[in-house]
Amino acid sequence: MSTDSLMSMMLTMAGGLGLFLFGMSLMSESIEKVAGAKLRHILELFTTNRFMGMIVGFFFTAVIQSSSACTAMVVSFVNAGLMNLYQAAGVIFGSNVGTTVTSQLVSFNLSEVAPVILLAGVLIAMFSGKQNVKRAAQIVIGFGILFLGLKTMSGAMAGMKNMPEIVDFLASLTNPFLATLTGMVLTAVIQSSSVTVSIVLLMANQDLLTLPICIYIILGCNIGACATALLASLSGKKDAKRAALIHFWFNVIGTLLIYIILAFAMDPVITMIQAISRDNGRFVANAHTIIKIFQVIVLFPFSGLIVKLATVCVPGEDRKINYRESYQLKYIGEKVVFNPATAVVEVIKELERMADLANENLNRAMNALITLDEEDIEEVYEVEKNIDFLNGAITDYLVKINQSTLPIEDLKSLGALFHVANDIERIGDHAENVADAAKERRESGVTISKVAQRELGEMLDMVNKIIQDAIAMFAHSDESKMQEVIELEKKVDAKERELQKMHVDRLSKGECTPEAGMIFSDIVSGLERVADHATNIAFAIITAEREEELAE
Repeated sequence: MSTDSLMSMMLTMAGGLGLFLFGMSLMSESIEKVAGAKLRHILELFTTNRFMGMIVGFFFTAVIQSSSACTAMVVSFVNAGLMNLYQAAGVIFGSNVGTTVTSQLVSFNLSEVAPVILLAGVLIAMFSGKQNVKRAAQIVIGFGILFLGLKTMSGAMAGMKNMPEIVDFLASLTNPFLATLTGMVLTAVIQSSSVTVSIVLLMANQDLLTLPICIYIILGCNIGACATALLASLSGKKDAKRAALIHFWFNVIGTLLIYIILAFAMDPVITMIQAISRDNGRFVANAHTIIKIFQVIVLFPFSGLIVKLATVCVPGEDRKINYRESYQLKYIGEKVVFNPATAVVEVIKELERMADLANENLNRAMNALITLDEEDIEEVYEVEKNIDFLNGAITDYLVKINQSTLPIEDLKSLGALFHVANDIERIGDHAENVADAAKERRESGVTISKVAQRELGEMLDMVNKIIQDAIAMFAHSDESKMQEVIELEKKVDAKERELQKMHVDRLSKGECTPEAGMIFSDIVSGLERVADHATNIAFAIITAEREEELAE
């Protein structure tokens, strides 16, 4: 074959690979955008035990067509404290089986209808007026491009059979270790075992690779697929690193088991898989699935030991940081694993932490108003600086993730999250205002009567209740207390009017000094506005749902 023909074939192969990678990426990202939030909710709800986690992990990966994406999401869940290592192990085991669905689809050779699938997707995207339908059409377009790429690569590989140099080189690949290493390196670079196994499938269909070597390359692909999760865990906490290592050790130990079996029973294994495969392409797909199912069946009872092995590899605990005093983010930011599908969940946890800080600071300030404790007053100012830092950092992060490939449902909630951050920051400002009043009292000697102190305490109890209910509703998207929050907010408004009237009566009777009256009136008004901000936080979950209904 001439140099020109070789170059043409290589360019065609590269173009086909490019189409395949782009189609896979477009399809996976589009599925995550359309259904990512719902899939995440399923992942959160049904992973209470390892077996259920395994089932969910299988279906999750089968849907989004990427075990790397599923495992990376699990790593971020563990990092955020939403899932423990034993639950993560089940999901990771299931995702390893789910990833074989891609090679099964590829083996059915839908390349001939790829142009029709692609055209259908493009037409739907062009002529549909609904945004959700357009996004769903992108899944179809990705699917069509994927198989178009496969068809292009398959055509290029057919030409390889006429090149003795390439045929002889591939026939010389008889070293199992070298084949495994090749599959591992290729997958680590491409960051998708589905892509590598699909290429192996095409080469097997063209008789360019022997079946035993195909199996060893598949084993290497499985180990190489761990690279994405391992890289994602580098910036995470120790448990995030351990979750990635569970994926790694599952594949390494599983590969060693298959190596031992193949060393003694290679021919029977190949004969068994060939009996259920109509061609070499189906053989590769079936071998991939059978290997994964076998590994899960054998290793699932020992998943606890694999978790312990990962813990031994990453010993110790994370350095304790006092997040109440330090200007640091806990769940988001550069030092935390980023995953688009869990980014909003982690922002909500960070906002929940910020809200708890603001609520505690309000109570600290109200206590300082009565006790005039100088240390409490100073601590209110320090914590307020931390709250201001969190508000700025969370807002910057929301701007950043707004530009990433978030699920559609999460994108719709971003506006509400900006408002929640602002409302929490305003609660912090009111705590600082109370500290200013305490400082003024301390310096001027203004006294507040026992009756006024009792009235402020009663109103503070009501405000604390509405803040805590609002935070719980926001953090867990729970509407069950919405009516209670609305009624309580009305009671706070009524309490504010009542206390202001009683304050005016005391002033008119000379039972209160004008200086004390000003402080009392300002504090009561401030507490009423805190209740308003808390109600806004509670209504944030309703606002997001209303926006979704309007969009539909």
